Amino acid sequence: MPEQSRYDSTRRAWETIWDQASVEVELEAVEYARSRETINAYLPYLPKDAPILEAGSGLSAVVITLRKQGYNVMGLDYAVNALETSRSHDPTLPLFAGDVHHLPVRSNSLGAYLSFGVLEHFESGMHAPLVEVHRVLKPGGILILTIPYPNVVNQLVARRRKLSGASVLTDDDFYESTYNRDALIREVTAAGLTVLKAIPTSHSYTLWGLGGIFRAPGYYKTSAAAETLGKVLRVVLPWAFNFTTLIIARKDK
Repeated sequence: MPEQSRYDSTRRAWETIWDQASVEVELEAVEYARSRETINAYLPYLPKDAPILEAGSGLSAVVITLRKQGYNVMGLDYAVNALETSRSHDPTLPLFAGDVHHLPVRSNSLGAYLSFGVLEHFESGMHAPLVEVHRVLKPGGILILTIPYPNVVNQLVARRRKLSGASVLTDDDFYESTYNRDALIREVTAAGLTVLKAIPTSHSYTLWGLGGIFRAPGYYKTSAAAETLGKVLRVVLPWAFNFTTLIIARKDK
């Protein structure tokens, strides 16, 4: 089954990625300006009196960061090696293995569900995972979701690959898609959630994709030029240069 094959190859690719990464570097990246801006946008919506799950937590940088701020956050990932590395950093972290399509979580039990750059990696789409989100959230619970947007740089790269006869996927074994704003809102709404906000984010990182003066030494670090121009683009061309759309949604019942 081709779809299952790519699902498995994508999971193996993530296992390789996490084997080559470190918790310390991931924690540094959470403090980048673009990351902090995104966190500050959704933080007011998170409850401190109910459990929160980050599904697709990787090396747990967000779990660690939010727990330090007093949030009861757990992590889940299907890459077990990522959980093992996270536990080596902090054995007290509440982490467990699982698949976002079939969460080992009770219905109506979570105050919030976090998903950062996860649901675009499934060839079957995001509907089934979003239905699971609706199941596990309490009434009034919050979904925080980020998904890549087909920005101008993304479209340029895809067009170039298509003209050269290559797949528009960056890697045929590592599935990744993008969603425009309307398509993403439709997906979230179809799962029974109410979209409160759709926010374009990380404009400086879109520029990072162009390379050159927009990259600084370090782990996916943007230069001062990217940060400065990104702030301008966020105002004048917020969607054209949007890297990831931040969705804040609620389960009403």
